[in-house]
Amino acid sequence: MAKLIISRDGQIEQQIQLNKERMTLGRHPRNDIVLSHPAVSGDHAAITTILDDSFLEDLHSTNGTFVNGHRIGKHFLQHQDQIRLARFQIEFIADGIRPLAAAQPVLAEISILNGNNAGKHIALTKSQTTLGRTGALLVAIHRHPAFYTITHVDGEPAPLLNGTALDKQVAERLSNGDVIDLGGTSLAFRLA
Repeated sequence: MAKLIISRDGQIEQQIQLNKERMTLGRHPRNDIVLSHPAVSGDHAAITTILDDSFLEDLHSTNGTFVNGHRIGKHFLQHQDQIRLARFQIEFIADGIRPLAAAQPVLAEISILNGNNAGKHIALTKSQTTLGRTGALLVAIHRHPAFYTITHVDGEPAPLLNGTALDKQVAERLSNGDVIDLGGTSLAFRLA
């Protein structure tokens, strides 16, 4: 399972396994990870882990949460991302082992790669999930027993699957890591 290496002033203070689906960070003792420093908010941030993916979310902290030097609201964590909360430097280490989830496992999901919703994920748990809007650009992702397909339902220009335009009303089988371009919004298809 993924872990955090927490340092202050260049000295490693603790290593924490992300062994729960949601773990909170903050100054208050009720947090899963307590960071004792006055510049850390009582409830500063949370890390949610779903399957192999971990997301860091700032909980409206006073001094902000930073990843690789950039202030974030919500961030999809990558191996060796550098997180800063006040005087704490935190390195995220991913190892690909999944923690036990409290909810029903997600078989696949769509990750939004750019735009205002970058870092957000859409679980593909229903038999059909639509993306986009009718009259503009709309695709449908269908969940089958052993695989997923994507169909261009409505709108122009055609959405792209790995750089190739989708034909209208023709179902294309999705593979792990496929990139979908919906009118400039890039999405990644990920299997659990």
